[in-house]
Amino acid sequence: MDTVARFFEYAMAFEQALALDDWSLIEPYFTEDAVYEIFGGPPFAGRHEGRSGVIAFLRESVRGFDRRFTERKIEMRGEPTIHDGAVHVPWRGVYRAPGVPDMILDGEELAWFSGDRICRLEDRYDPAELRKAMEYFEHHESRLLPPG
Repeated sequence: MDTVARFFEYAMAFEQALALDDWSLIEPYFTEDAVYEIFGGPPFAGRHEGRSGVIAFLRESVRGFDRRFTERKIEMRGEPTIHDGAVHVPWRGVYRAPGVPDMILDGEELAWFSGDRICRLEDRYDPAELRKAMEYFEHHESRLLPPG
């Protein structure tokens, strides 16, 4: 199985789930005992276990962050690679809303597979990126859409 291609199938399903608010679309991409861990520090750090726990967290994360903006664009910052058995994708998120500057957040995602399903997903952020995001919200949160 081509894990890079399967990862991008998951990424497309994620975008569809976000657009339709139908998170069942990503269920087939995770093992029952999947783990999602976020590294880098507050406000994003955490560990979520089990397919339903991972999906519930992703749904709530989108509601509390991505949906605060009117536009969200995720770009790759380089080619995907295989790193320690995981698909490694460096990315940049560009988040836009009227009346505020763009928020740009860089991170990297790693996905380990068991067969054709993700058994472990990690997002990694440099602490400086997280400080930048927190400062952005300190200055502009009142002009963003309410969570939801």
